Amino acid sequence: MKHRSERVQQPSSKIRVSLCASVAFQSAKFRRRLLSWYRRHGRDLPWRRTKDAYAILVSEFMLQQTQVATVIPYYHKWLRTFPDFASLARASENEVLRAWQGLGYYARARNLHAAAKTVMDRHAGDFPRGIEQMRQLPGIGKYTAHAVASFAFDQSVPIIEANTGRVLARLLNLRKSIDSHPGRRMLWQHAARLLSKSDAATFNSALLDLGALICVARKPKCDVCPVKALCRAKNPAALPVRNSRRETKQLIEMHALIVRRGRILLEQSRHRWREMWILPPLDVDCSKQSRFQGQPVYESVFPFTHHRVTLSVYRRAAPKRIAPGQRWFGSIEEVAMPLPHRRAAQSLIQTLVER
Repeated sequence: MKHRSERVQQPSSKIRVSLCASVAFQSAKFRRRLLSWYRRHGRDLPWRRTKDAYAILVSEFMLQQTQVATVIPYYHKWLRTFPDFASLARASENEVLRAWQGLGYYARARNLHAAAKTVMDRHAGDFPRGIEQMRQLPGIGKYTAHAVASFAFDQSVPIIEANTGRVLARLLNLRKSIDSHPGRRMLWQHAARLLSKSDAATFNSALLDLGALICVARKPKCDVCPVKALCRAKNPAALPVRNSRRETKQLIEMHALIVRRGRILLEQSRHRWREMWILPPLDVDCSKQSRFQGQPVYESVFPFTHHRVTLSVYRRAAPKRIAPGQRWFGSIEEVAMPLPHRRAAQSLIQTLVER
């Protein structure tokens, strides 16, 4: 019996054209339904009322790992304080960190400050329009560059962040981790296929809002989703798939409240809160000793990246000589302090005044 070599049949040109037409049809249907929903239910956000690249860049930096409702008042105040690249570039780091205080993740503020200086020094104050040029600026990655290109310059480029990534992972029923390189590549490719050639900014805004309002993380509102018929997800709540997250570590940090003649002693941080002013940390020996010298006068708990930190503050007498990096302050109003330390200092100073 003779064996004939088998050949893998390739799709004919007619079939390939048919498949492309089908994908194009589904994409067009998706866009129509999404945009119709967005016209009725889209969010009215302040950064959507401008094409100013600076204002849009500020919003994108602030929105990283921070909710929209928290960002809005900071966004307005920031633009009143630093209305353009020139004013931000001229500001001191203390002024920048003070204005950012409360938003957390202060590296964002430092990067935005550095980006403003670079725009002034290398681009004569004009934000570059090319995505690769944008990505050479401090703190600007692929998403931020695409977002500014789309929202400020009307470039037809896709955007992938938490909300749009979740929507697309469910539409595709993507079983790969979106934290993996193959998973991210598939999301960006699919986002590009769905994107309309004109008015990409509106489409991207609509996709963002679908993820923020309907296709939410834990309990997606599939019953009112405008593109439900086009979604392949069998169990939307189980998507997207992610790599296992790092375990949250519990930390206790001990600091001192030292007040003398109406002034408070602060120390400039060299570690987590780099260059910001904090209550002086207690060293190991002092912290052990503190357990035998009464209870903390203040305690609070705050999250920080993969940690849950308990801030414990103990009252201490003024030293004869302050350490390098420490300073006495008569007021902390204009001092750049991380919010947990500012709240502790304000609460304790108020308690002393009331006594």
